[in-house]
Amino acid sequence: MASSAQDLGPVLDKDGVRLTVDDAIATVTLTNPAKRNAQSPALWRALTEVGRLLPGSVRVVVLRGEGKSFSAGLDRQMFTPEGIEGEPSFVDLARRDDATLDATIAEYQEAFTWWRRSDVVSIAAVQGHAIGAGFQLALACDLRVVADDVQFAMRETSLGLVPDLTGTHPLVGLVGYARALEICATGRFVTAEESVNTGLANLAVPAADLDAAVQDLAAALLAAPRDAVIETKSLLRAAQNRTYDEQRTAERASQSRRLRDLAGLGE
Repeated sequence: MASSAQDLGPVLDKDGVRLTVDDAIATVTLTNPAKRNAQSPALWRALTEVGRLLPGSVRVVVLRGEGKSFSAGLDRQMFTPEGIEGEPSFVDLARRDDATLDATIAEYQEAFTWWRRSDVVSIAAVQGHAIGAGFQLALACDLRVVADDVQFAMRETSLGLVPDLTGTHPLVGLVGYARALEICATGRFVTAEESVNTGLANLAVPAADLDAAVQDLAAALLAAPRDAVIETKSLLRAAQNRTYDEQRTAERASQSRRLRDLAGLGE
């Protein structure tokens, strides 16, 4: 997405994931277009590592996928009896005791959790297929800009599984319980138009304009003072778990901190 980030060289480039940093913008790219950026435990470990490697200067993180698809979901080899070499197959996972299985899934989920931390704003640039784990990775981000050819689908239920990579909470928050249930239970495709109309996506653009639209959004986010964005993000993220009066109180506390900081009276 940003040529200058490429000139600086990647901070990380392994297992289908590349991280480049250009001052306040980090770009995380899924780099296996031949397999439509299919996901594996190794890719998830790389994404978790990306979260730990982000420099403190980064304010915006852009997530994108090379090729025609953002991510077509789990690597199909995970569904075979032999699985992926060096990784547990689904059969192996099923044989583990409850505590070990829970810990394994929790480890996988770590790749999807850090995108919403308060000190960064994350943007998923999504084109083509974003299926299953790909859909959930897009949902892990704060914002989504989609190409007009995007096709979201949550196919886990159709395979006898459930979405377990942190996607259910943001999906319900974005589109509501009834629509979320219908999307997950049927496994149908959600188009760009529906994504914008339901709040799943912030913006839809022609595929050729996707990178430019994300770049413009990143620039707009960087225009505001960092601390104000962090406070606002924290306020909004916590709002759904507070009453109206609790949120009013939180707003006053946040504004008090901002005013003191602006006046040079912060702690």
